[in-house]
Amino acid sequence: MLFSFRQVQTYRLMENTRAEGDDLMEDYVECLMSLDTNTRPGENDNTILPVPAEEPTSIPVGITEQPPTKKIAPVGTEEPKEPTLGMEFESDEAAKAFYNDYARRLGFPFRVGRSRRSKGVEEVLIMKRFVCSKEGIYRKKPSGEGTRKRERISMREGCKAMMEVIRDSDRWVVSKLETAHNHHLGTSSRVGYLRARGFIDTCDKARIVASDAMTLLRQNAFGERGDAQGLVDYFKRMQAENPAFFYAIQVDSNSCVTNSFWADAKARSAYNYFGDAVTFDTTYKKNKYMMPFVTFSGVNHHLQPVIFGCALLIDETEYSFIWLFETWLAAMGGRPPVSLVTDQNRAMTAAIAKVFPNTRHRFCKWLILSRSKQKLAHVYSAHPTLRGELEKCVIESETVQAFEMAWASIIDKYDLRKNTWLQALFNIRHRWIPLYLKDTFFAELSPTQKLETTNDFYKKYFNTKTALKVFLTQFELAMASRYEDEAQADADTMCTKPVLKTASPIEKQAATIYTRVVFNKFQQEFVESLGYNVYKIKDGTVSKFSVARDEDSLETFIVTYNSTKKTATCTCRNFEFSGILCQHILGVFLMVDLHMLPEEYFLKRWTRHAKSCAILDEHSVELQSSSQESITSRYNDLCRDAIKCAEKGATSIEIYKAAKDVFQKAFTDIIAFEKNAGRGAQRDAININEEIAIDDAMNGQALQDPERKVTGLLGQLLGSSWSPV
Repeated sequence: MLFSFRQVQTYRLMENTRAEGDDLMEDYVECLMSLDTNTRPGENDNTILPVPAEEPTSIPVGITEQPPTKKIAPVGTEEPKEPTLGMEFESDEAAKAFYNDYARRLGFPFRVGRSRRSKGVEEVLIMKRFVCSKEGIYRKKPSGEGTRKRERISMREGCKAMMEVIRDSDRWVVSKLETAHNHHLGTSSRVGYLRARGFIDTCDKARIVASDAMTLLRQNAFGERGDAQGLVDYFKRMQAENPAFFYAIQVDSNSCVTNSFWADAKARSAYNYFGDAVTFDTTYKKNKYMMPFVTFSGVNHHLQPVIFGCALLIDETEYSFIWLFETWLAAMGGRPPVSLVTDQNRAMTAAIAKVFPNTRHRFCKWLILSRSKQKLAHVYSAHPTLRGELEKCVIESETVQAFEMAWASIIDKYDLRKNTWLQALFNIRHRWIPLYLKDTFFAELSPTQKLETTNDFYKKYFNTKTALKVFLTQFELAMASRYEDEAQADADTMCTKPVLKTASPIEKQAATIYTRVVFNKFQQEFVESLGYNVYKIKDGTVSKFSVARDEDSLETFIVTYNSTKKTATCTCRNFEFSGILCQHILGVFLMVDLHMLPEEYFLKRWTRHAKSCAILDEHSVELQSSSQESITSRYNDLCRDAIKCAEKGATSIEIYKAAKDVFQKAFTDIIAFEKNAGRGAQRDAININEEIAIDDAMNGQALQDPERKVTGLLGQLLGSSWSPV
């Protein structure tokens, strides 16, 4: 009997209480896209822990303790089939999913013990063997004289349980099978201890070793001894040097560090300017021995990568993701991003839905396309042109209709209608194809825009043996180099003039407002607009235009133009998605003879003055009201203003001296204001650390003058755009 991937997944659904609809689709896609989400890719040691369903947990922000793992009983009355010789599957991934369900039901972790590829030019996978994680015998390697190494307990007990599948034409057949184990197995009621990353029950610690994956991650982060004290010392030192440095640590029930987060003053400041579109980068998983280092990042006004916070992520449960996201959100002043791009992960997706309910979440198209190289390796080898056509379909399609037609054409051309991977990707196209998310801002100025990933960053500056202390030092140097790059880009924008390609006043206007790199993108759109045919299809104050290229009438866009307000919208939604005008609207503006663009079409985050005020304009009122809620909020809010003063004051020696004088005067006036407020507190028994109700007598000159002085002094330094919060 041939088992399809969907049939195999049905076995998993019988053991979990999953709703139909979107939840079922997510389970299916999770099996396809992230079967190895909680493991690292390795040569012959890929321990795969069957992951049961778990209940979501709400947590407070701060240093928290992880709750003990719950044991979850299976649901369902129909028992999955046992593996048998000759059993057939439509792919090696389907066989892997089947064995995963079988292993979970019996209560043992497994791994890919061996695989083999065909010889010749086209190396195609032809065999894969799944073995119990206790397979093999641990042999201690001799160490040199005088070298002391920590003794490790091995999971290997010589267990011979395994299932081997081989490729037979277009199907995979079980060729070897051993079901007997030489060790104790968990029962169906106790498979809960086989959690992601190897969490186990306390009562089982004497006889069950924590997973290799969790141990490896902890070693990658904290060294052979797994000591996190060095990280804590680093956090304390950084916060002593700069009180605006933010950090938080999550611990488990044994007080062991599981996850940690930190963000320095510059990262928190950068979020105020460029935190509308964020990428949560977990590409460290591509390297088995890489430190579990994740980042919240985005792009600045020069399209350079900018960090909004970092974390060491050892535990990847939904609980930990919620803790991390809530902690990061608190560090960023409580303002969630407009959009968030991540890898595909069930626990992460569930946490994002809870912490960022109003943020548009998207899966990273580059990671999905990269994963396709592995998932479609045998298809790519049989059809060398497929990969290029698939990427062109995803990246270069300009409309939803064009994408779906191109996708269907590829599927039919290469007879891939039965390919479960491609079918799953198409079913969730609204979650990762940018064309379906054009109504949300993602700060992507071109379809080929690609940020430097954490994996790329790590390989650029570090190696697999980098110790935590060295890593932190090198990371600071790498961040300093990025800040220098930003300063250099600022100088290039301010001191040089771009080459104009037309005599249009619109192009000249954009050249004086945008940064150099963003203007280059705008200029490209502007020049492209000259190649479109524009036809008016509806007259009136609010008119409509049809915009299309001569050679491609299938991709026609409709631009709606308001002649009174001088504004326009386009069905391509490029302005909403990227923040710069599309070539279609520019073509209409040229036709109606508009000489200057309205100010609202120059998104401030892309201009040369993107960092000219202390906080993002559209959130100033929100932050002012929220900053009065607690001492911590008020402290963080003042730190943001102080950072802005420091950035301005450090630009030259003269400005630095002036800034020092202003700060000294401001501090003196704050002390005077505090004393006056203190007298009022003594008289009326008011706690000045809480909201102060000041009567009419205290609202006189004595209180107002010092406040006005402080505001005036800081305003002198920051300029007219600054206002006190």
